[in-house]
Amino acid sequence: MMNPREKALAEFQKRFGWKPDFIGRAPGRVNLMGEHVDYNDGFVLPVAIDRTVAIAFSPSDDDCSTILAADFSSEIELDPHHLAARHDRHGQTLAGWALYPAGIQYILREEGLSAPGMRAVVSADIPSGAGLSSSAAIELAFMIAWQTLGGWEQQAAKLAVLAQQAENQYVGVRCGIMDQYASACGLKGHAIFLDCRDLTSRPVALPPDHSFVIADSGVHHSLAAGAYNDRRAACEEAVRLLREWLPDIRALRDVSIDEVENYAARLPDEARQAARHVAGEIERTRRAVEQLEAGDVKGFGSRMLESHASLRDLYQVSCTELDTLVRIAIDLPGCLGSRLTGGGFGGCTVNLVQTELVDAFMDGLKRRYQAKTGIRSQVTICQAVDGAGVVRL
Repeated sequence: MMNPREKALAEFQKRFGWKPDFIGRAPGRVNLMGEHVDYNDGFVLPVAIDRTVAIAFSPSDDDCSTILAADFSSEIELDPHHLAARHDRHGQTLAGWALYPAGIQYILREEGLSAPGMRAVVSADIPSGAGLSSSAAIELAFMIAWQTLGGWEQQAAKLAVLAQQAENQYVGVRCGIMDQYASACGLKGHAIFLDCRDLTSRPVALPPDHSFVIADSGVHHSLAAGAYNDRRAACEEAVRLLREWLPDIRALRDVSIDEVENYAARLPDEARQAARHVAGEIERTRRAVEQLEAGDVKGFGSRMLESHASLRDLYQVSCTELDTLVRIAIDLPGCLGSRLTGGGFGGCTVNLVQTELVDAFMDGLKRRYQAKTGIRSQVTICQAVDGAGVVRL
């Protein structure tokens, strides 16, 4: 079976009849701590992982772009004059995966950055809707492709901000910055401790004798369907109401756990639960990073379990399958922590496992999960990799 790079190259040659000039890649991500706090200006700890979107591309001979999604056998043609209406070159409404490259080109042109026509083929081994940020990886893949063809340069963090704007304004998912930042700025062998307010970050070395294992629940989601945006709206409502007593706050990041409890009775249920989760998750993430940097891997694993409980009980973004994966994982030898990763409502868990026991853990998790649910989970070790990049062929 071909990897995404090989497939993108082969399908480009087949579709267009010549070899592409460039091949780019953008990684997915797994978030170790700090879920649903990036759009609350909080702190997160993502890792760019060795599951990628690959893009083979060359300039076209006009302003229009022909883009083939090899994994779906789906092709679109983009005309920059039709982007604002969310239409393709032929006036058809854009939907699904096509919104992502269209959104990137639209935002770049709005920013006055050159985004010329291209011929491109994309392929990925990041499952869509699995909580590993396939959408951000697609965005960054096209971002670096158009940066290459447009002849301009921006820092990786700026590319992440532009990609987030595309997803917020064009695709319609009001995501925070974490996914795009991880895909753009990842560092091999490290997680990234990111302040989502000012975009300062520092690398955090991953523990050498432990592995992070991803387990796919087999339940996939579409965040644009509304549940994700509903959670964000609840956070914004909490901030609006809390400003009556805490007038200087800008986001839930500015509210302590004690302050949430002081005013909890005055908040409606959804806003109260959202505030409790976010304030607690930000504090957990800070503490977890301190523990990881101090070599307290067991303590870090405990914070992971606390995070999952909060996402399940307070923020209510887990599901039966994710909870089942976590319960099975923590009963297996060598597992120190487990939690859902990503937006929730399905997708994956991330598990902290002693490396010497990781093979037995993966086998046990797959067997027990299938016995419980009838679903065959894809369980893999993830490696931390560098962020998005392009090479000339």
